[in-house]
Amino acid sequence: MPMNQSIQTIKVGPLKESELGEADRIVRLAFGTFFGLANPLECMGDRHFMTPRWRSSNVKVIAARERDRLVGSNVVTRWGSFGFFGPLTVQPEYWGRGVGQRLMEATMTTFDRWGVRHTGLYTFAQSAKHVGLYQKFGYWPRYLTGVMTLAPDGARTEYAKAPMLLSALKKSERESAIEACGRLTHRIDKGLDLGGEIRSVLAQRTGDVVLTYTRKALDAFAVCLHGAGSEGGEKTCYVKFGAARGGAGAAERFDRLLEACEAFASSRGATVEAGVNMAREDAYRCLRSRGYRVDKQGVAMQRPHLEGFNRADAFVIDDWR
Repeated sequence: MPMNQSIQTIKVGPLKESELGEADRIVRLAFGTFFGLANPLECMGDRHFMTPRWRSSNVKVIAARERDRLVGSNVVTRWGSFGFFGPLTVQPEYWGRGVGQRLMEATMTTFDRWGVRHTGLYTFAQSAKHVGLYQKFGYWPRYLTGVMTLAPDGARTEYAKAPMLLSALKKSERESAIEACGRLTHRIDKGLDLGGEIRSVLAQRTGDVVLTYTRKALDAFAVCLHGAGSEGGEKTCYVKFGAARGGAGAAERFDRLLEACEAFASSRGATVEAGVNMAREDAYRCLRSRGYRVDKQGVAMQRPHLEGFNRADAFVIDDWR
C-alpha cells in the first residue's frame, strides 16, 4: 500500500480504558522486537507503563487505529510548564506506514492546547529513524541520558535514617508538602511542577514520595515508583523524578536525597533505577560516586532547542521515558 494511502487509513483519538490491555501488549511487543528479544512480550517484565499513566490526570494517551484495530499509542505527560511524551509505540507490522507520524501530529496538538513552553523526549541515540522522525517536529538531540541502577548495600542502609514519606503525613501536611515541591522545581525551571504526578502516585498507590528537610525547609524530594502494577514493578524502585534545592550546598542535599531513595528501596528489597541527563554533570558524578552504573542510555531531544533544566547546575533525576 502506498505510504500516503496508509496514513489516510490511520485515525487518532483518546485511548479507551477497554484498550489498555492491548496497548500494553503493543508496547512490550514493539520494544521487545526492536531489542531483538526471543520472546518480545517478556520485555519490561512486571513493570506497567500504560495503565498508571492513563489513570493520571496530568497525562493524555493518544491511540492510533486502522478501522477499529488499535495499532499504536503515545503517552503525553505534563509537568506544569514542561511536557514530554513516550512511550510512543506501533504494532511492528505497521512500522514504516506513517503511524508514528500521525501520533506525533496529535501529540503536538496536545502540547499546543496545554500551552507548555518546553517539551522533550527520550529516544534511542543509535536509531537514525527515531531521531529523524522527531526532528521533523522541531526536536533537537542534545546530551545523552543515562538510566542508572544500584542494588542498595544492606550494610550501608541498615542504619540509615528511615526516609520521610509523603504518604505518612496528615492530609493537610501533604498538600503543604506538595506545594513546597512545586516551589522547589519552579526555582529550577520556571513553571516546572510535579503536583499532578505526585497526587496520581498517592491516589493509585503505585509508589511514594521521599522528602528530605533541614529543619522545616524542604531540601529535596523524589517520586519513587514501586510495587505491583506500577512503573517500577516489584523488583525496581524507579525514581521517575527527583530534585534537590539549588544554590550553595546543592550537591550535599542531592546526595542525601539519593541516600533516602536507597533506604526506601532497600526496605522493599528493590534495586534503585534513576535516570540523569549528562548535561547535569555534577548530579551524574554524584550518582557514579555512590556506585550507580549506567544500565542503558538514550538521547534527550528538546523543543525548542534550549537547555531547559538539562544544565550543569540542576540536581535533577528523570529520563522522560
